[in-house]
Amino acid sequence: MNPRKLFPFLAWLPFQRDALKADFMAGLTVALVLVPQSMAYAQLAGLPPYFGLYAAFLPVIVAAMWGSSNQLGTGPVAVASLLTASSLAPLATPGSEQFVALAIMLALMVGVVQLTLGVFKLGVVVNFLSHPVIVGFTNAAAMIIGLSQVNKLIGVPMGRSESFVNDIWGVVQRVGDTHAMTLAMGVTAIMIMWVIRKKAPKLPGVLIAVVLTTTVAWLTGYAEAGGQVVGSIPTGLPALGLPPFSMEQAGQLLSAAIVISLVGFMEAISIAKAIAAKTKQKIDPNQELIGQGLANLVGAATQAFPVSGSFSRSAVNINAGAKTGMSSVFTGLFVLLTLLLLTPLLYHLPQAVLAAVIIMAVIGLINFAAIKHAWQANKHDGIASVVTFVATLAYAPHLDKGIMIGAGLALVLYLYRTMTPRVAILGRYTDGTLRDAKVHNLPPSDVVTAVRFDGRLYFANVSFFEDAILEAVATNPQAPYLLIVADGINEMDASGEEVMHHLVDRLRSGGVTLVFSGLKKQVLDVMRATGLLEHVGRHSIHATADQALAHIYAQDKAPHAQDALQFVPTR
Repeated sequence: MNPRKLFPFLAWLPFQRDALKADFMAGLTVALVLVPQSMAYAQLAGLPPYFGLYAAFLPVIVAAMWGSSNQLGTGPVAVASLLTASSLAPLATPGSEQFVALAIMLALMVGVVQLTLGVFKLGVVVNFLSHPVIVGFTNAAAMIIGLSQVNKLIGVPMGRSESFVNDIWGVVQRVGDTHAMTLAMGVTAIMIMWVIRKKAPKLPGVLIAVVLTTTVAWLTGYAEAGGQVVGSIPTGLPALGLPPFSMEQAGQLLSAAIVISLVGFMEAISIAKAIAAKTKQKIDPNQELIGQGLANLVGAATQAFPVSGSFSRSAVNINAGAKTGMSSVFTGLFVLLTLLLLTPLLYHLPQAVLAAVIIMAVIGLINFAAIKHAWQANKHDGIASVVTFVATLAYAPHLDKGIMIGAGLALVLYLYRTMTPRVAILGRYTDGTLRDAKVHNLPPSDVVTAVRFDGRLYFANVSFFEDAILEAVATNPQAPYLLIVADGINEMDASGEEVMHHLVDRLRSGGVTLVFSGLKKQVLDVMRATGLLEHVGRHSIHATADQALAHIYAQDKAPHAQDALQFVPTR
């Protein structure tokens, strides 16, 4: 076995001096964003802020070493953090020891799911979450994330109940209790990040906002005046080991683990593919699943909550000049340096500033134009997107219910579409081609009825197919031949074969011969294996519609010089 399959990071070797220097600077740049951002996302996940640093250490390094993208930045992200909080809130009090233990267990389960999918090359399972569903979910989740931080921005408590809308309404009712200094800190941080993003996007706006507001909080005695700060952060490495594992709790977390696994992977692979479009690097989705799975497993062993690929930090990474995954290794090492030496400096970091960091990060996730685009592309996709958006908001804080409803609806709508594919009665157009007779007002033929079926022939639509064929024959009873133009039939299952066999017998007993053209190899294989090919007769199987029509007219003895389906060459 190729060692690079087991250890993908060997592809980075031998290190080139220029590439290593570029990776070092990119790693440092990403770390400057990641340190404050990871603490903010830990807070969003319902954990003490320093757990974000744990999630930003080894998981970042492991995902880079075993993934397939050189520039994908893994670590705490907004959506996975919110899903963590919403999944665990009904089971334990946020921030409690039990809550922390459940978060670590959730990371373990997410890692197992992703690693299993990657090892068995089942990355295609993520396709069950269609793009419109993800768009609807992401928009709703971004709004929920932003609104969940408003109370921290104004310095009032927010209750936690089974209805997120009621919780937000409770915050609105307490606006009069706003803590002025807290609001000032949060708004100042937002303004700093916004101005830097607009005027000097290459500067680390998040870090600058954190440094300035933390310094002001320290100098003004913000904490003593009632402002909420991060407080003491344990210095040193996270403890190794897993929390006590309970099968009962695992059962309660299973649906959340599956949702976070799929949503997190879809986010990561989408980012990786977007980067690969620029770098021309080949991305292996299954290898990326292995990388993300190992990252979460290692994270669980070092007190981390679920992690995934980050769009913002990946963009920073590639824009900073990262060449290989060593940039993420350097990022993790800088986080390690922070854990060992710099945590006392974060004591006076205002909680309102972390809320501001989250709000600024998720603003870019709100994209209603994407929902509109899905609607314009296909009404069913638009419905799935809108329903996912509404359901996610309605069921908050149980976000997994919203996305599962959306995914289920998208699947049902897809099946509905395939149950009634397009069926067209064909006629010969003036240029000799076969076209939809109804659309082009073409007359019927006295010899042959030509029907085109656009869709796979399987259990869900065989009745529709049979009815369409019988109706076409009944509409043109004088024609002794029926031609099925099968270029659009990409697949036929056992139910489809059974109905086809039945139609051959039924039409034959009524004096109508069934002829096929354009059958694909996979359909012919089914017909050959079941004996349907011999039952139809090989003389009734033709490569093209023109060959089929030529055979039909050669078999028909009566002259039909003016027949609508006869081919008349055009000049």
